[in-house]
Amino acid sequence: MRRRTLLAVAPLLTVLPALAHPPRQPDSAEAQSLIEEIKGFRDRIAKAVTGKDSRALRSLYADAFTHTDGSGKIDNKDARIAAAMAGEPMIENAPASELSYRVFAGPTVVVTGRSPILTYDFRWVAVYVTGRDGWLLAVSQATRLPV
Repeated sequence: MRRRTLLAVAPLLTVLPALAHPPRQPDSAEAQSLIEEIKGFRDRIAKAVTGKDSRALRSLYADAFTHTDGSGKIDNKDARIAAAMAGEPMIENAPASELSYRVFAGPTVVVTGRSPILTYDFRWVAVYVTGRDGWLLAVSQATRLPV
């Protein structure tokens, strides 16, 4: 009986991949709505960093999060949260200008900007992805600009 069931299901298994579709690129209205969500999400991260709220940050950074700083050092989620708790300057809560938002399927949003940190300006990029419970910061990178 079990063999018959498997034989009956086998042809369906070859068809299923053909039925799968790649994620759809959001239209303009959807993209604008996602950008507004990310603006709010970025505010939540900034408040958590400023307030040294490690519990909130743990839920806002993706588990596989990485940040590459201006010297090329790579921090994972735990190291980034430790830096926030130590009060280190971070792009997450620094004033930002020249913001650009790009929305991709998934949805995924890539944000670029410019921020002063200590005595330098940095150009940075942050990638936001959707997780099981909402938005997550997946990766960020900052480059120090020449003086």
